[in-house]
Amino acid sequence: MHAPVLVLKDSLKRESGSKVQHANIQASKAVADIIRTTLGPRSMLKMLLDAGGGIVVTNDGNCILRELDLAHPAAKSMIELSRTQDEEVGDGTTSVIVLAGEMLHVAEAFIDKNYHPTVICRAYNKALEDAVAVLDKIAMPIDVNDRATMLGLVKSCIGTKFTGQFGDLIADLAIDSTTIVGVDLGQGLREVDIKKYIKVEKVPGGQLEDSKVLKGVMINKDVVSPGKMRRKILNPRIILLDCPLEYKKGENQTNAELVKEEDWEVLLKMEEEYIENLCMQILKFKPDLVITEKGLSDLACHYFSKAGVSAIRRLRKTDNNRIAKACGAVVVNRPEELQESDVGTGAGLFEIKKIGDEFFAFIVDCKEPKACTVLLRGASKDLLNEVERNLQDAMSVARNILKNPKLLPGGGATELTVSATLKQKSSSIEGIEKWPYEAAAVAFEAIPRTLAQNCGVNVIRTMTALQGKHANGENAWVGIDGNTGAIADMKEQKIWDSYSVKAQTFKTAIEAACMLLRIDDIVSGIKKKQAPGAGPTPSKPKIEEEGDADNEQMIPE
Repeated sequence: MHAPVLVLKDSLKRESGSKVQHANIQASKAVADIIRTTLGPRSMLKMLLDAGGGIVVTNDGNCILRELDLAHPAAKSMIELSRTQDEEVGDGTTSVIVLAGEMLHVAEAFIDKNYHPTVICRAYNKALEDAVAVLDKIAMPIDVNDRATMLGLVKSCIGTKFTGQFGDLIADLAIDSTTIVGVDLGQGLREVDIKKYIKVEKVPGGQLEDSKVLKGVMINKDVVSPGKMRRKILNPRIILLDCPLEYKKGENQTNAELVKEEDWEVLLKMEEEYIENLCMQILKFKPDLVITEKGLSDLACHYFSKAGVSAIRRLRKTDNNRIAKACGAVVVNRPEELQESDVGTGAGLFEIKKIGDEFFAFIVDCKEPKACTVLLRGASKDLLNEVERNLQDAMSVARNILKNPKLLPGGGATELTVSATLKQKSSSIEGIEKWPYEAAAVAFEAIPRTLAQNCGVNVIRTMTALQGKHANGENAWVGIDGNTGAIADMKEQKIWDSYSVKAQTFKTAIEAACMLLRIDDIVSGIKKKQAPGAGPTPSKPKIEEEGDADNEQMIPE
């Protein structure tokens, strides 16, 4: 009987050496080509069909790649890049893929000439260090309190998105919301937690111009009994709870055996007294609004409405934390531990409004809110989803500037400056690393080139003119105006990029390119059904049956 062999997945039969590197480069170029057209203000949109059969219309690099289902491991690795970029700095997801794809593309020539990948990677890492040094040199510090500059920056970062046409509006929303939730940590550091404290509520209907940042929180809830409880309270005293206001049921099945009929009444009375006791402990602090994350029984509801207190139940934990930050309350776990300091008095107005078919509770006009809600209105769900994605990017840009207030020129000017500087430096590098270093310098030009392609101008003429302007280092701020394709001074056009986004893009792209180049073998670990006797020494001899012989992978004689 023949020894069985491990069968590899068809698409990934074992390959090694330069073959694999070529395959990886091709896969990465394919990913880069998919989203190349979504870079810049004149970019195209993609329509994606998601797994649920819904459609997504977007030009957000990360969003497009998330929906792709690619089999090649190198392509999957490229998709991870845009996710990393999105989580780290929130913008530049398309640039990082285009740049990484180009870095790999220029390395292909060296692999054909039998350069060792380690040599290429060494040159690339040297180029990365020098590129970041160039960024530091041309970066321009700004004042984060100067609203006009901040607006210009955020606008230029979302000018490439679908909502570029409503530039001012989205930029205003982003700056207002990030300014509200910014917390000073001392020593000049600011922490802006977008995920935790800024909630984007999308309500279809109305116009996009109706969108606004609320100085407080909005939640998709109504009061427990709308007829009896107040729906509008000025300067409410708010108590936030994290416990059920109902009778505790047994964890598992509890049997109570009652002998006399009166015992039943005693049992009911005990339940009522327990709930009454809970409510009284809360009511002695004279709240106007009680919000709990858990349930709230009918009886508790009765006591509250009798006392003129509005109540909301089953609220999300994240929403509860946001309300606490907005109105200055503390979320309490047990009513008996309530203190006066736990009551939130920072809100100016509690109101229930009906928008469309649904009721929303607004806790707004807060004195010093450290959390906020952005209310987005728009014609359709697809439009709102795209606006939300653009708003997230804009908020990330505003956050990056608050954390690291430095600017770089946009429109491909930064990349051209880096490219020109690296080309000059390459002449002083000795040995075999000189050529890959020079190739990395050329690869940076992929970004301005792609911008020019997406504008529909003559790419070769534009790139030659730009390279000429940058080669003698006369002005580091000359780039492409993404709307017209004209060569312009980025300072005058007010087209900016954030320093942290650019630095992160370069680092992620080059490090990922190095990682993919150093792969020289792809072996699939997906085993077929193992044939009997092929594993470690079997504990007892197995008698082979007729059926088993058919399932085995055997080498033909």
